[in-house]
Amino acid sequence: MEFIRNLQQLRPQHRGCVATIGNFDGVHRGHQAIIAQLKDHARALNVPATVIIFEPQPQEFFSPDKAPARLTRLREKLNALKNCGVERVLCLHFNPSLANLSAQDFIQQILVTGLGIKHLVVGDDFHFGKARQGNFQQLQAAGAQHGFNVESQHTVIDTGERISSTRIRQALAKGELSQAAHLLGRKYTLYGRVCYGYQRGRTIDFPTANIALNRHHLPLQGVFAVRIHQLGNQVLTGVANIGVRPTIGGTKPLLETHIFDFSDTIYGQFIEVEFVQKLRDEQRFDSFDELKQQIITDAAQARQLFAAEKCI
Repeated sequence: MEFIRNLQQLRPQHRGCVATIGNFDGVHRGHQAIIAQLKDHARALNVPATVIIFEPQPQEFFSPDKAPARLTRLREKLNALKNCGVERVLCLHFNPSLANLSAQDFIQQILVTGLGIKHLVVGDDFHFGKARQGNFQQLQAAGAQHGFNVESQHTVIDTGERISSTRIRQALAKGELSQAAHLLGRKYTLYGRVCYGYQRGRTIDFPTANIALNRHHLPLQGVFAVRIHQLGNQVLTGVANIGVRPTIGGTKPLLETHIFDFSDTIYGQFIEVEFVQKLRDEQRFDSFDELKQQIITDAAQARQLFAAEKCI
């Protein structure tokens, strides 16, 4: 999959494609249906299937403190899009210049001059351009003028409701991991580079692999039984805390994962943490000894869960 980092990296060879536009946060089953729709047209026209995304997402630009929790950071999103068979991703840097671009200029500069699109798939309630003045009807008119078709994207309904990133956030916030996985079409995971921490876990015999989450808001919080991927061919198990670590007065969100029966040094490596079952909410303890005793309980509960899975 080719990743075009910004509008300035577009080259003449990128002209001619079918495209869709959106945040694609989570790349859930609804998004996957849109991508399948896009790929059908790409095969028919023999051009690349292209997804246009924004970084940061528009709500994060306009109201960072009120923006919803992200399901996927950019790297996670790109991996998911690649797994869906997307051939190109154009990432538009959402900055004041893009925010003030008129709908007409958005069409001309990005869709017509930049990409030379042949077919566009968007929602019929899609708005774009300065003050969200552009709409589906304007895109259809532009398509008639410039020679591209505009099609409304498919909607996937599950139990009477549209599958959306919002529904998945709600499920994760409640610890309903099986429901989130059902809507995503895969288990929910977080992916990141293992960084150095304060190494306090080692002092209580529970070393952790730490991932800085770099998010305004967390999609889920608490203590979970987890699987760990990307460490060779093996899938490991463990227990993880995702939150701000109130016992040590932490303020920045961190994912701390204690990997069972594992002692390798993995600083700097990327790992993927799959959330299997929520064990409890994050809480503050009065001492490290109390914290250690609770972690012992958490680890035993997680081990029992994975042992029971092997017996099924």
